[in-house]
Amino acid sequence: QVQLVESGGGLVQAGGSLRLSCAASGRIFTINTMGWYRQAPGKQRELVAAISSGGSTNYADSVKGRFTISRDNAKNTVYLQMNGLKPDDTAVYYCNADVHSGGYTSSSYWGQGTQVTVSS
Repeated sequence: QVQLVESGGGLVQAGGSLRLSCAASGRIFTINTMGWYRQAPGKQRELVAAISSGGSTNYADSVKGRFTISRDNAKNTVYLQMNGLKPDDTAVYYCNADVHSGGYTSSSYWGQGTQVTVSS
């Protein structure tokens, strides 16, 4: 099995910054795409940013230019640097990883979520 543990959420004023981290552990051979999703109250979970094993990234339009995703493959860790935070960024942020554990197929794993609250 694989576990994803997130950290770095919290309360910040509008315009502030936070850095989220997500470390994967367990039965890991390789990790393909890693990503961050978020879910605000009453809304569907949405993709915030994703990064491939080779470093290619994509972002939701709402966070382009403000958020940066990165990863450390040696540590099986993905980061989300969030700058210029807005109240609309308030949500529970979830880490996701597509992991090969030695079989023919990969499996998708989720972290437990970390709350980000941006006050106006």
